[in-house]
Amino acid sequence: MLEFFSKGGVVMYPILLCSILALAIFLERLWSLARQRVVPASLFPQIEGMVSHERHGEAVGVCRASDSALGRILLAGLLALSGGRKRMRESMRDAADQESGQLERFVEVLGTIASVSTLLGLLGTISGMIEIFSVISTDQAVNPPALASGISEALVSTFAGLSVAIPALVAYKFLLARIDGDLRELEHNAVQLVNLLDGPTEARELNAVP
Repeated sequence: MLEFFSKGGVVMYPILLCSILALAIFLERLWSLARQRVVPASLFPQIEGMVSHERHGEAVGVCRASDSALGRILLAGLLALSGGRKRMRESMRDAADQESGQLERFVEVLGTIASVSTLLGLLGTISGMIEIFSVISTDQAVNPPALASGISEALVSTFAGLSVAIPALVAYKFLLARIDGDLRELEHNAVQLVNLLDGPTEARELNAVP
C-alpha cells in the first residue's frame, strides 16, 4: 500500500486528506440524521393526543425534553399559540430554517470534496505526463523503465482521485435525499399541528356566536 501510495506523487497527500474528511463527514451526518434526532416516530402522536385534550403545558414539556428537530419546531409553535395561527406559522418557519441549516451542515463540503478529488487526480495525471515528456525530450535513446515513473504517477493519481470522488459523490447525493425527506416530514407535522390547534379555536368561536 505504501509503495502504491508513493507512486502517485505528491498529489496523493491531499487526496488522502480528502478521503479522511469525506469519511468523517459522512459518518458524522449519519449519526446526526438518525431518525430519533430528527423526527422521532412517537413524538407527534404524543403531542397530538395532548393538544387534542388541550393539555398544552404538558405538550410544551414533552417538546422541551425531546432532543430532536421536530421537538424544537413544535415547541416554537406551542410557545407562540397565544399569537394565533399566523404567529405560530412564523415561529415554526423560523425554527425550521434553523433546523434545516443544522441538517445540511457539512453536506456541501462533501460535494466539494468529490469535485476536488477528481481535479487532484487530473493534476496528478498531468504531472505524470509532464515527467514522461521531460524524459523523452532529454534522452536521445528512450529507456522504457525511465518512463515508468511518470506513467505510474499519472495512472495511480487518477485512480486514487476517482476512488475518493465517486463514493463522496454518492454519499453527497444520499445525504441530500435523506435531508429532503426529513424536511418534508418536519413541514408536514408542523402543518398538522397548526391545523390541530386552529380547529378547536374555530369551533369555540362558532359556538360563541349567538
